Parts: sequence; C-alpha cells; structure tokens
Amino acid sequence: MTKDEKTIRIEPVTRLEGHGEITVVLGKDGKVKDAQFNVSSTRFFEKFLEGRFAEEAPRIAPRICGICPEPHHLAAVKAVEAAWKVTPPPAAIKLRRLLINAKQFSSHALHFFALAAPDFLAGPFAEPEKRNVVHIIKSLPDVGKMALEVMKFGQELCAAVGGKAIHPVTATPGGMLNPFSEEKRDEFLKRIEKTKQQTLDTVDLAKKVVKDYWDPITKLAVVPTYYLGLHDKGNLEIYDGKLRVMDPDGKIVEDFNPKHYRKYYGEYVSDHSYATHVYYKQKGYPEGVWRANSLARINVADKMATPIAQEALEEMRDALGRPIHATFAYHWARVIEMVQAVEEMEGLLNDPDIVSTDVKLTDVEPRKGNGVGCVEAPRGTLIHHYWTDDNGIITKVNMVVATNNNIAGLEKSLLKTAKQVFENKEHESLDLPDPMI
Repeated sequence: MTKDEKTIRIEPVTRLEGHGEITVVLGKDGKVKDAQFNVSSTRFFEKFLEGRFAEEAPRIAPRICGICPEPHHLAAVKAVEAAWKVTPPPAAIKLRRLLINAKQFSSHALHFFALAAPDFLAGPFAEPEKRNVVHIIKSLPDVGKMALEVMKFGQELCAAVGGKAIHPVTATPGGMLNPFSEEKRDEFLKRIEKTKQQTLDTVDLAKKVVKDYWDPITKLAVVPTYYLGLHDKGNLEIYDGKLRVMDPDGKIVEDFNPKHYRKYYGEYVSDHSYATHVYYKQKGYPEGVWRANSLARINVADKMATPIAQEALEEMRDALGRPIHATFAYHWARVIEMVQAVEEMEGLLNDPDIVSTDVKLTDVEPRKGNGVGCVEAPRGTLIHHYWTDDNGIITKVNMVVATNNNIAGLEKSLLKTAKQVFENKEHESLDLPDPMI
C-alpha cells in the first residue's frame, strides 16, 4: 500500500463459520483498487492423514470442521471405498443419506436463524447488540423457540445416526458400524411432522425477508459467475451423483463423474490467502471463477428431488429467474434445501430398510489404489481424494473443500459491493424496511 491509499480491514469477519478477514484498498481518488477475503491459517489435514491407516480417515477428517463434520466423514469413507473398490449394503447408504440430510437441515437452520436473520430482522444498521440470535429469541420468542427446536431435531438425528452430534464415528469402509434401532426411528417419526411444518414456517419467514429486502437483494452483490454442484438425473443431490458446471448465462457446460475432477478443477494460489482459489479450468482464472453452496446447487439442478421443495424452487425461479446471480439469494436457497432435507428425512425414516441390520460388509480388505469421495457440504462441494499402498496406508491426500470453491467468487462479490458502497454510494438510496425487532 502506498501513502495515498487507504486500507479498510474487518477482522475478524463475523457471521462466518470459520476464521477470516476482509481487506478493502481505496486509492487516493476514492476508487476501490482491491477487495480481498484473507484466510491466514492452514489446517494441514492432507499431511495429517499421510501414513495413517485409511480406515482411520473417516474419524480424523471430520475435525476439519466443527460445523459440518458429517460431510467430511462421508466424503472420507467414500474415498476409501472407491480406492478399495468396496460397495456398502443399500441399508448403509440409506443411513448415510439420513445422516447427511440431518446435517444439511441443521446447518442451514443455524445459518439462517443465527447468522443471517439478525441483520434482516433488526436491520443492517442496527446496533450490534440487536443484530444477534439472542436478541431474536428475546424479541420474537415464538421464532426463537422454533429456530432452536429445528436445529435440535437435526443435531439429535445426527447424533442418533452418526454416534455423535459433532465429529461422527459410525461410517466405516464397507458400511456403518451400527444399525438404526426401531426405537430411535419411531422417536424421530413422532417429531417429523412438526419439524416439517416448522420448516415451511421458516420458508414463509424467508420469503417475507426477501420481499421486504427486495431492493438490496436484487441490486447489491449481483455477480455473474460459473456454478458447481452435484445432481442426480437433474435432481438436486447432496450425497452422490455427477458434478455439473453452469456458465454465467445458465448453460450447462460440463457434466462429469467426480472422480475426474482434476480435468475440470483449476487452482490459483493468491499472495493474500492460504486458501487456493478453485475455478473452472477450461476457462482459466479469473474468467472461470465459480461458486458452490446452496445457490449454486439450486442453479445447476433442473429440479428438486422432493415435491414441496420443488414448489418452493418454482416460486424462487418465478421471482429471480435461472441462473440467479444475487448473492443475498443464497439465504432463500438455503431454506429451499431445508425443505428437501426434511422431506428426504421423512421418506428415509419411513423406509423399512432404515432399521435393517445388514449395514456392514465383513470382508473388506485393504489394498493399493486411489479413490475420490464427493458429497455436498452445506457450504459447497467437497472432494476427498486418497491414495493407499498395499497395506491400506494412505500415501497421498488431496482435498478440495467448500472454501476453495467459493473464495474467488466471494472476492468477486466483495469487489462489486465495495465499488457500490465506496464509489457509487448505492447503499444510501436503497429501499429498506422498518426493523421487525
């Protein structure tokens, strides 16, 4: 930075599930010269896993993230199974689907109610002591109670299937360590109808937020990018399927098996972050910058996998089109995915196979190989790629996490917003509603 430049630094960034800071550099003329999202630490998990028995990976990898350990748990076990050419029993796959949907559900609820809603319900210019989930609970006790109950349902189901609510332990190469008991199944079935209704009430709340904040949502941080996400025959998918890449005009430009990700993933290393910027290799950097997460999945999918979620998607697309480039629309997309998750959970809980005792192979043998495990974490596509030797010991690891997929798009959104705020003062003319709390 020169003496004529001004640096604005926000550290730490709040409303973020992790650690980071934002840096905006203004020139002497007040023009925005740069906007960065700085990740100033690295976790070294790729190295931690080298030299370990591959069956330990599903227990180590979840420590990467305390918010969404279930996707790491499942990506890890899928990578080992791919390397060893193992196919778990169908009932085990259904249990894993129940686990990842429970996490998708609880994580999106946490993000919407605790990280996003305070700014909208209290207003973005309210005092910090009002822009938090505690104030929501005090001011809107019914909404606060609903939020806590919704998150509780998801986390308790994660614990029932995964063995622990945080850092699950039950997925193992060849299946699941424990079957799901009829008693546990019945307990959650008794609660699912209320949870589904609370999810639909959350959708109604989100739609009110969107309606009230239509002006900033459709004007601020509207940034065209490429998009990346899993799908299964066009249905939005989070556990298995093919990866799609959509271009900024809404055209599907790639549709591929995740094991071929290196053909399509490019990595750019910036000077200001330890997190590599992953992009669509065929277009190069920065033209090929893509985003993952809920909005990306909503964009690349032709339709939702469940009927009520499909109705919610159609309402969103009627309002904003396809593809949707409005960054603030991620919040709307999250609650639509919550609807699909609760419908998926209901279907799985009603499936007789969910209480099957045939959930684990007994003849899994370590072998030399390499395999890719891919799932959707709440914040975006997750890749685990492991290489093992003849004894099943991990010799090499490559991971591409949601932050890698999103950071370049995030910085593109930051740059656009910084110019709108500091150069054009567009935020001053936005039509904002009166605070609800």
